[in-house]
Amino acid sequence: MRALVTIQRVKAVTAIPDSDFLEAARIMGWQCVVKKGEFKEGDLGVYFEVDSFLPVDPRYEFLRNSSYRENPDNGQGFRIRTAKMRGQLSQGLFLSLSLFPELEGSAEGSDVTEKLGVRKWYIPETSGAGGTMIGDRPNGIPASDEIRIQSALELLGELRGKPWYITTKMDGTSAIVYYIDGKIGCCSRNKEIKDEPDALYWTPVYQYGLKEKLPALGKNIVLTGELCGPGIQKNRLRLSAPAWYVFDVKDWDSGAYLPYDQALEVCASLGLPFVPLEERGESFAYTLEELLEKARGKYPSGLDKEGIVVRHALSPKAVSFKVLNNDALLKEKD
Repeated sequence: MRALVTIQRVKAVTAIPDSDFLEAARIMGWQCVVKKGEFKEGDLGVYFEVDSFLPVDPRYEFLRNSSYRENPDNGQGFRIRTAKMRGQLSQGLFLSLSLFPELEGSAEGSDVTEKLGVRKWYIPETSGAGGTMIGDRPNGIPASDEIRIQSALELLGELRGKPWYITTKMDGTSAIVYYIDGKIGCCSRNKEIKDEPDALYWTPVYQYGLKEKLPALGKNIVLTGELCGPGIQKNRLRLSAPAWYVFDVKDWDSGAYLPYDQALEVCASLGLPFVPLEERGESFAYTLEELLEKARGKYPSGLDKEGIVVRHALSPKAVSFKVLNNDALLKEKD
């Protein structure tokens, strides 16, 4: 489970121009707006990441006017999202450890998500049924969930000087197609879906003729991609029909994710589109600030793109992270 709430140390505190009551605190690679004088550099506190869904609790009541949500998918609580306060970007919530006696003794970096009863905010990815669920993802097939770079700045150092590539983060829902020991199956992010021609998550199989192509490939393989189109998320690409953009190709028998160029070759042999390449190089050297700027921009539709994904070109899972477009995050209403 994603570590939504952790114990973190303040890296820096800076003044906000023309504000007598607020300051900006640097937490990992994030910036949070906090009460003036509440924290100083080196202090420990409780950091709630964007998309944390906090339970109803007196300690969070100050969020009610801006953040309270209630719906059948999430229940009642407070959603943490990207916001702007006094012209400053605030990404997450940072609170004093003194408010949480149940966390006494927790070390820096500790994951306290479960202790505080925090869950991930869930936005239904499709407007209708994706298909009939028949169980969890089989065979230990992994889900795809890229970490946000601001929560893992050490990855910049791990990728530095190594071959890399950047792809566009597509606006859709994760869809998995596998061929293992003669069986073809499809999964959503968390569930296996029954083979039905009108099931959304089986669209790639029928659209690209994979029932014939995958057995002919002659290997056990798992393909993960972003399924985009009408009724999926906000369809920022403004597609008139579903399209599937592969971003992971896993050789199931070896357990290895294929390097970028090999993954492209497999997809080309199957007639499958790969996520759009934005840039690649032999020696990674970008800073966080430069990547945040690269994450901005538009899809061909003219709407804000979700962001970018950065990966090691030879070993995609060795170093892999996403950089979200802050312009798009600020416009989120749900």
